[in-house]
Amino acid sequence: MLTRQENEMITRVAPGTPAGELLRRYWFPVGVASELTAENPTQIVRILDETLVLFRDKAGRVGLLNDRCSHRGASLCYGRVEERGIACPYHGWLYDTKGNCLETPAEPCDSKFHLTVKQRSYPVQKLVGLYWAYLGPEPVPLIPNFDVWFRKDGHRKIFIQPQLDCNWFQAMENSMDPAHLQILHQETAGRGRVIQNTTRGLTDDVEKFEFYEVPYGLMKRRTYKNGMLDEHPVIFPNILRQGNVGQIRVPMDDTHTKIYFVRFFPTEDGSVVENDEPPVEYIQPYKNPPDALHPYTKFRMDAVQAQDHMAWETQGPIADRTRERLTSSDRGIVMLREVMMREMKRVQQGLDPMGVIRDPSRNVMVDTHLLESIAQVSGSRAPRAVNE
Repeated sequence: MLTRQENEMITRVAPGTPAGELLRRYWFPVGVASELTAENPTQIVRILDETLVLFRDKAGRVGLLNDRCSHRGASLCYGRVEERGIACPYHGWLYDTKGNCLETPAEPCDSKFHLTVKQRSYPVQKLVGLYWAYLGPEPVPLIPNFDVWFRKDGHRKIFIQPQLDCNWFQAMENSMDPAHLQILHQETAGRGRVIQNTTRGLTDDVEKFEFYEVPYGLMKRRTYKNGMLDEHPVIFPNILRQGNVGQIRVPMDDTHTKIYFVRFFPTEDGSVVENDEPPVEYIQPYKNPPDALHPYTKFRMDAVQAQDHMAWETQGPIADRTRERLTSSDRGIVMLREVMMREMKRVQQGLDPMGVIRDPSRNVMVDTHLLESIAQVSGSRAPRAVNE
C-alpha cells in the first residue's frame, strides 16, 4: 500500500504537481479532427486539470488556448473565428493560434497594449484522425513512432469510450493487473467456455505472471499451463497496447478520464492506404444513470469494457491506496508505481522521462504488435485477452 502523500503524488494532475508535470512531457489526443469544422470551429477541452479551447480559424490553422480570455475571463469557446484567429465574444480581443493578441478593439487605434498580452497556448498536431497537444515546456518532443499510429498498410477506426468518472491511474493499474482477466472477464472473454467455479473463473489456466521493463514502458506476460504466452505492452505513461488497438487514457482532471481507442486493421495484401481518415464511433454509457457515481448508478456487466469501468469507478473517484492489501499477483502494479515515482523524480531533476524522444533519427517505428504476439506451441493457442 501507499502512504497518503504517495497516493497524492501519482494521482494529482494539475500544473505543478509531480504527476501533472510528468504527464506534460507527453503528447495527448484532445479532439477528433473531423469534428472541428467551419460550422463548429470551437470545442472545449478538459485535460490535466486545465480548461482549454480547441479552434480552427478561417485560414484552416488549429490552435489550443486557455479558454478564459486574458481580458476579463470570458470563455473563448464562444468566440468568433476569423482569418487571423479567434476573437473573444465579450470584447473582441483577437488571438492567433500561438496565443498572440492581435487586437483589442475598444482601445485607441494607436494603442500598443495588445503587444503586452499573451494567451497561454499549446502546440497541436493532427495524427490518426485526432488532434494531439503537448502541454509541457519547450523544446517540444516528437510523437513516438508506434506502429498503431504510423503503419501505412491498413486503416484505422476511432472509438470514444464513455467518460470514466475516476482517476486515470486506476485504469493504468488495471493494465498491469493480469489476474483480473480470468476472474472479472471469465464469461465475456471466455469464448463460451463453461465456467465450473465462478470464484476461480479461468485462473487455473495460468501457470505464472511476469513483468518487465522495455524502453518505452512496461510489459506484462502470462504463461499458460498449455505452454502459451501472451504479452501486453503498456506504453508509459498512459497507453495500453492490446490486440490491434491502442487504448489512450487522457486525464481530464483528478477524477475524470477520457479514453480513446485507436484500432488498426491491416490490409490483407500489405498494400498501403493513402489518406486514411478514420471513422469515429462513440460508445454508449456503461452505466445508468450515466452521470452518477457508485453506489447511485448501475453498471452493465455484459461487456469487457463495461466490467472494467465498473471495477475502476467503484474504487472511488481517487482510490484510497492506504487501505489496500496487495498480493503476489499485484507485482505489476507495484512495478508501475515504482516506475511512476522514478520518472516523476527524473522530471524534478530536469531530465526527460521514459519514452520522450527528441532526435528524429532515434524515432524509429516500434512494432508493439510483434512484442504482444501470442506464441504458438503444439498447435494450440492461449486464450486471447479481450482487453487486458
